[in-house]
Amino acid sequence: MQKKPLNLLFIAIIILFPKQSLTIESLAKTALVIDLSTNEVLLEKNSKAKTYPSSMTKMMTALVAFEKIKNGTLSLDQEFLVSKKAWKMGGSKMFIEVDKRVKVYDLLLGIIVQSGNDASIALAEGISGSEEIFAVEMNNLGKKIGLTETNFTNSSGWPDDNHYTTAEDLAKIAEYTIKNHYELYQMYKLSDFTYSGIKQDNRNPLLYTFEGSDGFKTGYTEAAGYGLVGSAERGDRRLIIVLNGLDSSKSRAQESLRLMDWGFNNFQLVDFFKKNEVIQEADTWLGKDNKVDLVALNDISVSIPKAQLSSAKVNVIVEEPIATPIQKGDQIAKLQISFADKNTEFPLFSGEDIEQKNFFSRIFSAIYYIILGSN
Repeated sequence: MQKKPLNLLFIAIIILFPKQSLTIESLAKTALVIDLSTNEVLLEKNSKAKTYPSSMTKMMTALVAFEKIKNGTLSLDQEFLVSKKAWKMGGSKMFIEVDKRVKVYDLLLGIIVQSGNDASIALAEGISGSEEIFAVEMNNLGKKIGLTETNFTNSSGWPDDNHYTTAEDLAKIAEYTIKNHYELYQMYKLSDFTYSGIKQDNRNPLLYTFEGSDGFKTGYTEAAGYGLVGSAERGDRRLIIVLNGLDSSKSRAQESLRLMDWGFNNFQLVDFFKKNEVIQEADTWLGKDNKVDLVALNDISVSIPKAQLSSAKVNVIVEEPIATPIQKGDQIAKLQISFADKNTEFPLFSGEDIEQKNFFSRIFSAIYYIILGSN
């Protein structure tokens, strides 16, 4: 395996920045910061540890509805009857009335903006017939989107020892929602919602303190502490943060703002190569062409700490010569981008078809290679 340093040094990389710490400590028991534009983890603390999602559960409750709206089995104008169970539910409320019909659109805003436990149950019962069956739907959807350490037993996040998740799985719910239901996701950035003459403000503190913030949910139970899933977009970058286990709503607001500031201010998105751009050539073995183009099938971008821009290195890792025939799109090399103690790799592919030489040409090239080290 050969490493070939590229001679392509980007101006953004060679600029010298004053040295600064790359690490940051979080006060939360579990924390995760992800740059969604590159899927890089910028900060991780106990992100795979079991925790209780409290009202952050409602992200999945809303997502089940979003999926059904998208596939046409549910509509925003559809109305559900409010049961006595939903009406009596304690905790945060939308203040819906028993035996009244409420539109799905209003229930979703009651869940997302007002964090209504009553709205969560009413939506669950309307969709599945009972909250217990709805929880099965939540878990089935969780498996579909890749949740590995999560189990839901209710739609509101009401305390239950068997109702748990991880910061990593909460981030997956957020990412899936944004990528697959962006129009419906816009509900999350509403700062308030009024129902039956009762106006309630969105509990997400980032909507009021961080420019570009547009979701998600807060949560609190005695067992879990104060938690938050948040997302914000600035320019060509979007961050998702997950926090849980903080000791007060004030601490939650301060910590979420601090981590958002840190994530956007201390990292720079560097665009290295565009989709299908020829990055380098590699030698072929017994091919009609002696060289093959190495290309990326997607744009290659990396979020790099500003303190490490001057030390970033780009290498192509390839075993040469590459045996022919080679088909366009075959993975034949890797691109490695390294800074500090982190290495990020991207697959590289053949940009063209390379046919093999005929039999006699292959014999001649093999002998030539043995003698002179080249074909």
